[in-house]
Amino acid sequence: MNNSVSNTGRLLWAGLRALLVLTLVTGVIYPLAVTGVAQALFNGKANGSEVKADGKVVGSSLIGQAYNLPLKKGQETPEPDLKWFQGRPQNGLGTNSVNTQYKLILSGATNRSADNKELIDWVTAAKAAVVKDNSVPGYTVKPSEVPADAVTSSGSGLDPDISPAYADLQVHRVAEKNGLPVAQVRKLVDEHTEGRALGFVGEPRVNVLELNIALKALTAES
Repeated sequence: MNNSVSNTGRLLWAGLRALLVLTLVTGVIYPLAVTGVAQALFNGKANGSEVKADGKVVGSSLIGQAYNLPLKKGQETPEPDLKWFQGRPQNGLGTNSVNTQYKLILSGATNRSADNKELIDWVTAAKAAVVKDNSVPGYTVKPSEVPADAVTSSGSGLDPDISPAYADLQVHRVAEKNGLPVAQVRKLVDEHTEGRALGFVGEPRVNVLELNIALKALTAES
């Protein structure tokens, strides 16, 4: 009887020691080591890939943001501020109906098939808006020139990048709205166009936030 109790006690103590050691290693030492390595070698990415301008954080290079005018009385959807380069549509974003105290950024796709009427209506309206907004005196956008990323949201709804074709389509409008030469704005787009990763992965892209920060600096100089 005594031996049985003694063995049970030893097993319990052994199990407790194993629990404490594993908790220390996996719950304290490992997270601290990973955090330390991340901060030392990948500081920018570990802290959210923050983008700074004028000495303060203005966003993340991984999350798109809208460039809209303030809502007018009676409006439900704000109008785009056309002096800035515009990102992809954000139709895929969900609605925060759980905690309405905070304006949370929700990620999500439209989850609609290519033949869905609502999606077709969105794309049709978006294409008409892109043509109208970017057609300025001396430059008219044709519907056939509107790239897919100008009228469709990404799978997450938070894509920070646009295609070089969409950025180039906006050049004349941005130049006209800011009183800048077209060639100067196009040069800005070229300077902020990133190629495929490793030369073959993905597609060329332009980060809208970083491009608009450079545009703001350019307009301040002019």
